Amino acid sequence: MSENKDVDMDSDFLKTTDKNPSNIMPEKLTLDSHLQFECYPGVSCFTACCHNIKIVLTPYDILILRKRLEIPAHEFVLQYTEPTLLERTDMPGVQIKLTEDKKACPFVTPEGCTVYSDRPTACRYYPVGMADFHEAGSEENETPKEDKFFFLVKEDHCKGFDEPKTWTIREWRADQGVDVRDEMNKEWLRLIMRRKSYGFQASLSDAAKRMFFMASTDLDHFRKFIFESSFLDTYEVDKETLDKIKDDDVELMFFSFKYLANTLFGAEGLKIKEGKVMAKVQEIQQRQDESLKKAEQDYLKIKAERAERERSKKEEEDTLKKTKK
Repeated sequence: MSENKDVDMDSDFLKTTDKNPSNIMPEKLTLDSHLQFECYPGVSCFTACCHNIKIVLTPYDILILRKRLEIPAHEFVLQYTEPTLLERTDMPGVQIKLTEDKKACPFVTPEGCTVYSDRPTACRYYPVGMADFHEAGSEENETPKEDKFFFLVKEDHCKGFDEPKTWTIREWRADQGVDVRDEMNKEWLRLIMRRKSYGFQASLSDAAKRMFFMASTDLDHFRKFIFESSFLDTYEVDKETLDKIKDDDVELMFFSFKYLANTLFGAEGLKIKEGKVMAKVQEIQQRQDESLKKAEQDYLKIKAERAERERSKKEEEDTLKKTKK
């Protein structure tokens, strides 16, 4: 019987203007709850929320924006982002790099967002955050229970709440294109939430961090990793999947999530080739044997050093006794 409850998605961490939790309204909302809010150029605070802000980018955000700008992923990351750690974990990610003068998003102008139709996920959520909890079923085949709810983020500078237009949460999300982004981001956010559940007592290796960063930010390099390294000699990947990920970036992105879940957390989804399994076992056994040998050598060294110190100490004591006589 399992009583685990995991947060699978919490969109609020993607965008932060103020870490004060009082900005989050203490009310659980549903898709049919009503929202009085509107943002447009005539609102007095227009584009204020695009300054002094932390906007974390998801892999899909990067994919869409770099295609919009018609530049390679690595160039987009270098020019428009800066590194960050993802929501109280040691997992590396990127956030929008603000302009040095006005601390503004590089894509915003007084007239509005220059990439509005392809804007990041975080910008689409605001001001409606979402939390998605999954509680494991009590029986082996029982479907996990889901508790999804929404909440409002109200900040002092935002005058959109003073506008008369009303929507349901469902209508607002559809208007902002959030549902599509949720589907695209879901498995990546689950990786972060899973990592977060382990706490800081367990840390990712440097190699794991590099792999997570590469797969999350640069699909071109991840594709080369699959097709130009020993990856396909190690893992079983069916031809249909290979045909998809060879040319389709979205399919490749979903495959990267599956690969990361498997390598970082041991989730099912990828299978190591049978011949490679024994080689992997032997490699692990060899590393363990080498570790044991080194530990034994260290122990013998310490034991020898201790015996030498005791012998030297005894000689000194014997010499001192002879001197006193």
